[in-house]
Amino acid sequence: MVSDILVASNRGPVSYGLREDGTLEARRGGGGLVSGLSAIGPDAGAVWVCAALGEGDREAVRRGVGEPGVRMLDIPSEVQDAAYNGIANSVLWFVHHMLYQTPLEPVFDAGFRRDWEGYRAYNRAFAEALAAEAAPGAAVLIQDYHLALAPGMLRALRPDLRIGHFSHTPWAPPDYFGMLPDDVAAELLRGMLGADRLGFLTHRWADAFAACCARVLGGTGTTELGVHGLGADADFLRARSREPDVEERMALLRDQIGGDGTRKTIIRVDRTELSKNIVRGLLAFRELLAGRPEWRERVVHIAFAYPSRQDLLVYRSYTAEVARLASDINEEYGTSDWTPVLLHVKDDFARSLAAYRLADVALVNPIRDGMNLVAKEVPVVSDAGCALVLSREAGAYEELGEDAVTVNPYDVTGTAAALHEALTMPAAERAERTKRLTAAATALPPARWFLEQLGALRAVGG
Repeated sequence: MVSDILVASNRGPVSYGLREDGTLEARRGGGGLVSGLSAIGPDAGAVWVCAALGEGDREAVRRGVGEPGVRMLDIPSEVQDAAYNGIANSVLWFVHHMLYQTPLEPVFDAGFRRDWEGYRAYNRAFAEALAAEAAPGAAVLIQDYHLALAPGMLRALRPDLRIGHFSHTPWAPPDYFGMLPDDVAAELLRGMLGADRLGFLTHRWADAFAACCARVLGGTGTTELGVHGLGADADFLRARSREPDVEERMALLRDQIGGDGTRKTIIRVDRTELSKNIVRGLLAFRELLAGRPEWRERVVHIAFAYPSRQDLLVYRSYTAEVARLASDINEEYGTSDWTPVLLHVKDDFARSLAAYRLADVALVNPIRDGMNLVAKEVPVVSDAGCALVLSREAGAYEELGEDAVTVNPYDVTGTAAALHEALTMPAAERAERTKRLTAAATALPPARWFLEQLGALRAVGG
């Protein structure tokens, strides 16, 4: 059965784990795409094309186990590894987030070229699956940097389709994008421009993409560019943050904070992703304690740094550095009844929501971020209002910057000063800012975000 609405992404709405007895356990995911597809209703007959990412997923495909409306592709593991680890996460992510240590990297050698062939094959597998599943004139929404070539490949197979692509990351400026080999840079852009419409999280990223096209290809051709700033799902977050497990974790956190409720809290909730800038955040907290002794024993930094991409050495090293620095701060400044940094590395959504509710200050200081939903979620959930210290390099800055305390993410001293400003912000001002932040953060909730893109894609050329 073919479909009129298709979504394609590396990770799908469901994954499978293998139990000890050999049976499969389905784990359902969340996020904007899941909410968006649910908003169009089950009668729409939408199809989600995704990759089998683990052995459980591959076994589900082999057994013919699946969810209605989900087509999982069992792409050869060596192709997937080349595309996902070799190119998407080790090259494209680094380019768009401007993470390279340029005296040593990148190195575009024969190994890169082999991985690039894998990336092509991975995108081709998606394009062929979408071509097979799409009804005449169907709307196809392809997601993110993993599938940058798929729009052009699908266009060649099915010129009748309405093809959209959405970038969930930043887009690199032309000078940084220009580090890619010239032919690869051109192939990436042409692949994207195979879409009728390209979506970005902010005007800054859309403008950067257009600038790259102008430099490399001479323009964007007939492809339409649009901006859709994904917002927080206020109804879900408020309901979920009042569940009993969140209340339990709030009690545990209060106990860990200590001080009989008098201590202030600075929170951060991130994956240990290089772009999230956790190390400089910890350095700024240390400088706050060093330069402003009055905060010693009066503030606790709750840092949730959930492991990410631990199959890559650079990520393992970064995670270890986060843990080392947190330990050093505690050793240097901690007392018998005060632990300055509470570092948690095990992912726990209920605990994250508990921290959102308790926070006096939220630190969101990425080097570069497509959006950063934590910056949008904290104001929505906060019990008493929360001051937001926000990097100007986060996509969320475009919408939230006016009511945040803004920082240059590289400036540790400046970030320490911003933390002090946020901690001393009068309660009334903090509450008013939180109201305005919440309004901006929820302006385009996930379901509307998806439906807005779908409507815009269907209207292209109409």
